[in-house]
Amino acid sequence: MERFDQLRGEEYISEWPRHSPQDLRRRDATLIAAKLALNAAMTAPVAGGVPQIDAHLVYGQEELEKVARKMEELAYTNNRWKKRFLNEAVMVRESDVILFLGNFRAHETPLDAMCGLCGGEKGCAFVYEGRETKDGLIDITDRRSKTPIKGPLCSARVSDLGYVMASAVWMTQTLLVDARPFMSVGLAGQKIGYCPNSSIVVGIPMSSTSKSPYQDIPIDYHLINMDKMIDNTRKNFVVNRQTASGINFDYRTQYPKSRKEEKNG
Repeated sequence: MERFDQLRGEEYISEWPRHSPQDLRRRDATLIAAKLALNAAMTAPVAGGVPQIDAHLVYGQEELEKVARKMEELAYTNNRWKKRFLNEAVMVRESDVILFLGNFRAHETPLDAMCGLCGGEKGCAFVYEGRETKDGLIDITDRRSKTPIKGPLCSARVSDLGYVMASAVWMTQTLLVDARPFMSVGLAGQKIGYCPNSSIVVGIPMSSTSKSPYQDIPIDYHLINMDKMIDNTRKNFVVNRQTASGINFDYRTQYPKSRKEEKNG
């Protein structure tokens, strides 16, 4: 019976304070859900039935902060997506884990179905002519690019990534875990080096908190969010303590009189 005694124990779980032991237990449960979502993604139907999915699980305070800062860096490279990237960087900071999903065949081994989804009049020739090739094989060693995502890409493979992403999100919905796919998160993760073999990456942050970080956010969320509000409250409290109640008052030697005591002299 001794081995069964090892199963005994108790764990207190709460979402506050952040990164406290009880909060980390909650985050650990989200990580389990993310792993199940990853399994769902790997079993999604894809054209040709060949493996083509890169995946990366990223969690931890410093790791999520690194992704958020890369998003903020990218935000200032294009005015059209500036506010979106800044707002979504805050969502990353408020997440428990990020699941990165990428497709490593979209730029190297097209489906070769001559479907024309990529927009080329010559079918798959559009992809091959836009890349360096040798004997019908695409050379991907030149990774230089003037655009965020280096193309052309096989659109059939990119569409497959949509099925993969949807399978992962379906699993999170089934497990009642808040999740939302973001292009901004995927691009930041790709620049950092996650899903290193893929040419296109989508990031899916996940969270198990009472309020979803991905819905109903205020304007200028990068300025008006929980961390900023808590910090501002602390600032106001300290300033008020120092300038209002703290002037000429030493709690070690005196105690302020009540109004009744002041009237009585």
